Amino acid sequence: MINNHDGSLATTLKQRRQKLAQLVDFPVILWSGHPSPRNFRANSFPFRASSHFLYFAGLPLTNAVIGLNDGKLDLFMDKPAPGSALWHGETPSPEEIAEMIGADRVFPLSELQLHSQGAATIAVQNPTTYSQQQELLGRAVGAADAPKGIDLDLAKAIISLRLYHDEGALSELCQAAEVSIAAHKAGMAATPKAKLEAEVRGAMEGVIIAHNMTRAYTSIVTVHGEVLHNGEYHHSLQPGELLLADVGAETPMGWAADITRTWPVTGKFSPTQRDIYNVVKEAHDFCIENLYPGVEYREIHMTAAGVMAEGLIDLGILRGDISDLVAMDAHALFFPHGVGHLLGLDVHDMEDLGDLAGYAPGRERSDRFGLGFLRLDRPLEAGMLVTIEPGFYQVPGILNDPERRSTYKDMVDWDRLAQFDDVRGIRIEDDVLITETGAEVLTAGLPTDLEAVEDLVRGV
Repeated sequence: MINNHDGSLATTLKQRRQKLAQLVDFPVILWSGHPSPRNFRANSFPFRASSHFLYFAGLPLTNAVIGLNDGKLDLFMDKPAPGSALWHGETPSPEEIAEMIGADRVFPLSELQLHSQGAATIAVQNPTTYSQQQELLGRAVGAADAPKGIDLDLAKAIISLRLYHDEGALSELCQAAEVSIAAHKAGMAATPKAKLEAEVRGAMEGVIIAHNMTRAYTSIVTVHGEVLHNGEYHHSLQPGELLLADVGAETPMGWAADITRTWPVTGKFSPTQRDIYNVVKEAHDFCIENLYPGVEYREIHMTAAGVMAEGLIDLGILRGDISDLVAMDAHALFFPHGVGHLLGLDVHDMEDLGDLAGYAPGRERSDRFGLGFLRLDRPLEAGMLVTIEPGFYQVPGILNDPERRSTYKDMVDWDRLAQFDDVRGIRIEDDVLITETGAEVLTAGLPTDLEAVEDLVRGV
């Protein structure tokens, strides 16, 4: 349990609920959720409280509920079962927890229904909790990505708060970034002696665990970087291969980091790997240089697409005019995903709400090949935290698709592309805070320069 001796957590939480009170005129009830059993009841998967609950309650409480009304906070939580101390040790009482988070009142869960009339909520994905929400409120509760009525009003209000990170959030996010940086450096240092991807993963996640943090998402540590969300770690590390590592830490209070680096197993990029790496890095750097309040994130994505297209033209892989190639989504053959996303309590922040947070009101996802996976489409403002993560991938399912081969047959020099067969995937990702005057890279402590990456792997 996190202590709060200086009262800073309680102060931050009070400020958040007071801001919410200015946006909604109805009571709000948020559930933390229940642990899910892994195979038998006492052996559960690691518990993760609902992020919306965490934003206002601060602590990862199990089977707890908070009520928010007119800036006040009620905590609904039962005392531990009599036998709990045998297995889990002594834990703070609900009254002690209420003091930590600055709750105004504390009640047992049995009294929750007495305070639920007319309340809005956001659905928790845990089926047990979701059923309880509907039963207690006595009405249908739409899924988190399809809220209706006052639940939709609540979701919009929470989005308007969580889009901009306060000092309490930024402190947590910086801690997650620092531990993630250390994890990546440990992974690079472990690579020369490692035989399997799993060994590098172990070195990286060991750093996260040693700092009393958890993974913010399933780690990607793979020589098959063309598999965008690869969760396998059994492949051997061979000379000449690249290792793509997308690993981020999450603080005990739920705040996430998200970093990707790509490095050579031997500590030395081949000439073709260097060429592609530099194209990706140029897109990465140019995007960050152009982040500032008021800029459209969609334009940052299109900037990345243009820089990638230009670089691939220079390498002889793509043929044609840059603007024409981007308009035809030729770049998406190698860069099929969006350039990044929101980051906060969720690694893809608030995506449980579908596109409500990522897309500005009135905007919808495009069905274009090069835009369909864009996760963020709104003007950037100071206080937002986003990732910038361009990449190059040779995905067989894309490049060998007969329809796409036909569509882009005159835009791709397939023989030239074959000379880059030692590049399965390269991605470079950083976490970037939008400031009043531009942007600050929270993960700048982890180098992206090609030679610096090589030095970290070789221990120079």
